[in-house]
Amino acid sequence: MPPVGSATSGMNAIAHAVEALYAPDSTPIVSLMAEEGVRALAAALPEIVADPSGHDARSRALYGAWLRGACLGATTMGLHHKLCHVLGGTFDLPHAETHAVVLPHVLAFNAPAVPEALAALRRALDVPDPVRELRELGERLGIPRSLADLGLTAADADRAVDVALGAPYANPRPASADDLRAVLHAAWAGERPYGG
Repeated sequence: MPPVGSATSGMNAIAHAVEALYAPDSTPIVSLMAEEGVRALAAALPEIVADPSGHDARSRALYGAWLRGACLGATTMGLHHKLCHVLGGTFDLPHAETHAVVLPHVLAFNAPAVPEALAALRRALDVPDPVRELRELGERLGIPRSLADLGLTAADADRAVDVALGAPYANPRPASADDLRAVLHAAWAGERPYGG
């Protein structure tokens, strides 16, 4: 079954909340909203895909989306959004699907530098491995697994590295050209996320 539009948008919303957990200008209140937003969205999205007319799940997803919107308005975007902006703006990839594919890859890369964010995600998702869970959540929702599935070529992924390095966003872990290339190629191929 193809993903319901709200499922891909919901994964985009989760990406905003995840990045807010480790933004350089995050606060304890933002972190609480981000964690709760991830919890609400991750629980509601599979229900929406199973029954798109279900009002209760949509209401909970709206709550999660509102929370992540508040987080987005209060914090700086980082590497995840930089890569997605490059992929969408330069290569015309679909916005929400691109976020869903890239999210576990950037989180895996940043994981060693963001233990508190990972702890919040473990609580929100009720799993020991949030990277794996976010990737599997996308699969359960029917979202493509790779950037190649969205139409990106391997050469485009290399070019995206150069574009992203031209105007980097804040990130909790420094990312070299080789790091970005490894992250994007894993996302392009749909491989296990690169942790550096």
